[in-house]
Amino acid sequence: MENLNPAVKPKIITRPILILSVVSLLTDIASEMLYPIMPIYLRSIGFSVVLIGILEGLVEAVAGISKGYFGNLSDSIQKRAIFVRIGYTMSAIAKPLIALFTNPVWVFCVRTVERLGKGVRTSARDALLSDYTTPENKGRVFGFHRSMDTVGAAIGPIIALIFLYFSPGQYVKLFAISVIPGIFAILLSFLVKDKKQDIQPVRQKVGFFTFLSYWKEATPQYKLIVSGLLFFTLINSADTFLLLFLKFKGLSDTQIIGTYIFYNIIYAALSYPVGILSDKIGQKKIVIAGLFAFAVVYGAYSFVNAWWVFFVLFFIYGFYASATEGISKALITNIVDKSKTATALGFYNSFASIATLFASSLAGFIWNTFSPRATFMISSIGAFCVAVFFLLTIFKPQYSMQKAI
Repeated sequence: MENLNPAVKPKIITRPILILSVVSLLTDIASEMLYPIMPIYLRSIGFSVVLIGILEGLVEAVAGISKGYFGNLSDSIQKRAIFVRIGYTMSAIAKPLIALFTNPVWVFCVRTVERLGKGVRTSARDALLSDYTTPENKGRVFGFHRSMDTVGAAIGPIIALIFLYFSPGQYVKLFAISVIPGIFAILLSFLVKDKKQDIQPVRQKVGFFTFLSYWKEATPQYKLIVSGLLFFTLINSADTFLLLFLKFKGLSDTQIIGTYIFYNIIYAALSYPVGILSDKIGQKKIVIAGLFAFAVVYGAYSFVNAWWVFFVLFFIYGFYASATEGISKALITNIVDKSKTATALGFYNSFASIATLFASSLAGFIWNTFSPRATFMISSIGAFCVAVFFLLTIFKPQYSMQKAI
């Protein structure tokens, strides 16, 4: 029954949102337990560096493109929960199976299934988060989800560090332990239900690349924002380069891991309050502030030598992540038609994944051809340009829709 008492505020972090967030937390614990040791494990079973690169590039491409397809399919049948359940189940089951056999073909297949699970669930899950809230509270909801997700990303490496400290080299056992949070994630995902919608599904044939046609019907505001975000993604190299530069500066492995954990803690701690702030002052402003923060960090990064200054920069970097990752998705869901939410997110997610692949390759090329400083400075200048571009465009009257965005 609708709440008719204006004095009683409706609950924002509802049960479905909490369940989705806890499922993400558990899945990230399982994933991040294995992420730091995956290259080491693959090398231990005979994979060359080139083969590891091919493997990671292939599976990320599959996951990236599939986000668009399954997002489009979700909108076509107006179902979200089924994709969430299947996606999380695929990832949770496939992860530990990587350690079952050492045959490269087996590893390729299982790793592809694991990443495909992410492609199946991502757009539908984000659309479901959007379904269960209002435009005025989307920053808070996406910020809360991102916070829980990042807590998992911080807990996972800590568990791996503790385990490997007492059982060095026991990678297969660590894969087995990752099953535990994965099973809980699967069980919880079956509690996720679709929200009843007034929108009638439009049954249509959905091809693997049908989602690409969304660009033709997208609004000018969507095109402008997504174009800027994708350009930024293209010049935003993987965090691996930041950590690699710490090693280049002479920091110990413990200091590097500690810095990365510190970053994830800040990221998790700020995501929810930054989400609340975005609902109050506008999601566009927060995203732009995040881009400027990124420009500052990357611009100053190669000039720093003191360990404590790196910590300061990673604190600012945590703010950047909390101001862009979840908030950009909240912004997109607020500027698209409700019946096309998953498709719009899928289009963005797919191209963002592809841009990420190119970004790391480009960063590596610049690093080796010129210098690490050139890598960071180009990223800094690019982020600054995107922030200025947004300042000069998305606040024009024709693009200003409501305070929430």
